[in-house]
Amino acid sequence: KIMTIFKTKAVVQADGYLNKTPPFQFILLSLMFPLWGAAASLNDILITQFKAVFTLSNVASAFVQSAFYLGYFVLAIPASRVIQRTSYKVSILIGLGLYMVGSLLFFPASQMGTYSVFLIAIFVLATGLSFLETSANTYSSLLGPKQHATLRLNISQTFYPVGSILGIILGKYLIFGNGKSLAQQMAGMNASEKLSFGHKALAHTLLPYQLLLVVLGVAFIILLLTQYPKKKHQPLTAGHPNAKLFDTLKYLWQNKPFKKGILVEFFYVGMQTAVWSFTIRLALTLNSHFNERYASNFMIYAYVAFFVGKFIANLLIPKFGAGHVLLSYGVMGIVALLYVTLVHDVSALYALVLVSGLFGPGWATIYSETIKTVQVPRHRETAGAILVMSIIGGAILPLIQGAVADLTDMSTSFSIDLIAFAVVAWFAKTMVQQEREAQQHDTKNQFAGEVI
Repeated sequence: KIMTIFKTKAVVQADGYLNKTPPFQFILLSLMFPLWGAAASLNDILITQFKAVFTLSNVASAFVQSAFYLGYFVLAIPASRVIQRTSYKVSILIGLGLYMVGSLLFFPASQMGTYSVFLIAIFVLATGLSFLETSANTYSSLLGPKQHATLRLNISQTFYPVGSILGIILGKYLIFGNGKSLAQQMAGMNASEKLSFGHKALAHTLLPYQLLLVVLGVAFIILLLTQYPKKKHQPLTAGHPNAKLFDTLKYLWQNKPFKKGILVEFFYVGMQTAVWSFTIRLALTLNSHFNERYASNFMIYAYVAFFVGKFIANLLIPKFGAGHVLLSYGVMGIVALLYVTLVHDVSALYALVLVSGLFGPGWATIYSETIKTVQVPRHRETAGAILVMSIIGGAILPLIQGAVADLTDMSTSFSIDLIAFAVVAWFAKTMVQQEREAQQHDTKNQFAGEVI
């Protein structure tokens, strides 16, 4: 009886998109997005916590992101094959299960107090998120008519910063303490005192993941009881309902716009991850009176700005087009990052908050526009997985920025993100050109029809 409550009458069309958007299923799918937003934002807290407790360099602390995004990279293709053999829903359920396993691993990690064990827990957690994102991003764009695919994914992605905000708040109050910064508190301690203090600080990392386990369990049950359309696409050729991996890779390799989208997504995710990884570090560097809990306020501001930026982009895209909106955001992002790089005072933190707001339409627009270049539906699941794999940029660019910070200073290191935003703006410019050509084509057809 419960299953009948969550049924849908939406029909899968030949192009793989639904004829209409089922409201409950779309909302439930969109509510998966905050789950990986919370996990990603907690990484920003963990980087700062681990740097002080384990006495790490900026490069070494960035390995938190490397472990996280490596998990995405490794499991993305297997996730796509699971989707092809089963369904998007099954893949999402697997993702939630692995997410819970990774969260559970924080318990032994905090007891052992070893950096490498925490990295293993983060890696396992991220493998679950790889299943979630590979499924949810592509499926969100497919849950309705094709012409609204980009807008749908942007709407779903608007829920992402909600999870980010909740994650950073949990980290601020459950992981970070009051008083002086961790580095200042540990400065006068001997080896045994530092060890005892470090174990207590690491024990605090458990608390947010305990709450996440409850949320994940509830999400798993609701999703399990909800019906989604099972048929992903109509086979283009009889006897070939699914494409072999080699055939898909060959098809995608010949698809130049798809390869360009992968490159841009690599830079975008790397930039977003690097900026958020080092925002707290920049705050602590620019003002020595800040402690970790106070500095994390700027991450809250950043995620609120990210949400607002997405919301505004959703309003602007139907009127001006995704390309124009992304290009405008990109140009402003370049200017804001130039300010962060050159101005070494607290005002740079507010410019960095603005940068987070300008991330708004980035991932969803690049992703959905790139997926549209895959004209053969049976290649779409693997194409989505490869796009998710492109977020390996989140493992690489923070390491590069950390190395630049160790060699120069934290402010200068944000020049890496400036370059990345320039790549996004270049992609947006090509989108604008394509939108103009499409508009001219439609105008010519309309004119021809009137003449006839």
